[in-house]
Amino acid sequence: MNQQDYLERYLAARTYRREEVLAKPYPVPPEPGVYGWWFKALPADIDVSNCIHRDDGLVLLYAGISPSKPSSTGVASKQNIRRRIKLHYAGDASVSTLRKSLGCLLSEELGLQLRRFGPSERMKFGDGEDRLSEWMAHNALVSWIIHPAPWLLEDQLIETVDLPLNIDGASGPFRPTLRATRRAAVATANELPVIAQ
Repeated sequence: MNQQDYLERYLAARTYRREEVLAKPYPVPPEPGVYGWWFKALPADIDVSNCIHRDDGLVLLYAGISPSKPSSTGVASKQNIRRRIKLHYAGDASVSTLRKSLGCLLSEELGLQLRRFGPSERMKFGDGEDRLSEWMAHNALVSWIIHPAPWLLEDQLIETVDLPLNIDGASGPFRPTLRATRRAAVATANELPVIAQ
């Protein structure tokens, strides 16, 4: 199968809600692949005119992969899309770039504040993570496809599709706003005392 075939399968893949993804038996396979985050409601004032839209009104705002591209030494990660998607839906901002971005963008609406926790000073939203998970349960759906070298399709997606919530490699018009919002939240968190766990 060529990359265009993978891209078409990716864009047509079924979407799943949070409760479906986290229910056993898990529908997400423990395989390498590419996933996409589709949104009912936007987390910010984002121009989505150049984004991919589905007939059901969902808009693709973020693409991710697992595992990541092997290092220059050829060492590959043992991650898979099941683990990554579960971390996005049920982890916290310290382990999910998507959650960190969403939380920063939704900070006023959901009453969230990025803070440093514990001796490692991991940055997350504390008890606000539950509110973020609830927002995602109502507004964020995920799709995926299995791909033996997911970084190849991710590169193609980032080059050809406007993915406003992607940071690395992306160059869309919302990227500067997202980066500035995240930087401001991190700067504030660094000024506040560390919360013991």
